[in-house]
Amino acid sequence: MSKDITEIRWHGRGGQGVKTAALLLAEVALAEGKYSQGFPDYGPERMGAPIRGYTRVSGRPVRMHCAIANPDAVVVLDATLMGVVDVASGLKKNGVMLLNSKEAPSLLAARFDLGKFRVMTVDATGISLDEIGRPIPNTPMVGALLKALPVVSIDTLYENMRKKFSKKFSDKIVEGNVSAARRAYEEVNANE
Repeated sequence: MSKDITEIRWHGRGGQGVKTAALLLAEVALAEGKYSQGFPDYGPERMGAPIRGYTRVSGRPVRMHCAIANPDAVVVLDATLMGVVDVASGLKKNGVMLLNSKEAPSLLAARFDLGKFRVMTVDATGISLDEIGRPIPNTPMVGALLKALPVVSIDTLYENMRKKFSKKFSDKIVEGNVSAARRAYEEVNANE
């Protein structure tokens, strides 16, 4: 595997926007002239079932087409998966573990033995309720991830969200998603 590939694994439950987040980040990378892949990994699961998504971003063409076993970052859209699903499996030492949680990163790091990772938290559900009016944490988590792992510009994310989301959502929903991503980018907490 080429060292210039950044790999991200997404964990969440059906209906939380894991697929959208993985694809959105890949599309933003393409808009910046990078190579990328974004895809979900699920079967016939229903709303609420655990699912995964994957994103690769690179300066060179991405030739592999498989699940990500050793990610640079893991993004967990639903903290109730902790202890149920081994979300940290294969995460590189000093990799980013980003959790949707109100709790302090240090508390979660201790509780789930995540000390060898850069643990970060953001209340993405609270932010999405405030800004969008629905508990869909995907766009805030993408914003928070870009603070932790700036593989693309946050401004390109905002532009891409406006362009993509305006095709199927009202201006209020589009701007709510942009505001949610912006707030999460600003409010993410890290265990230093």
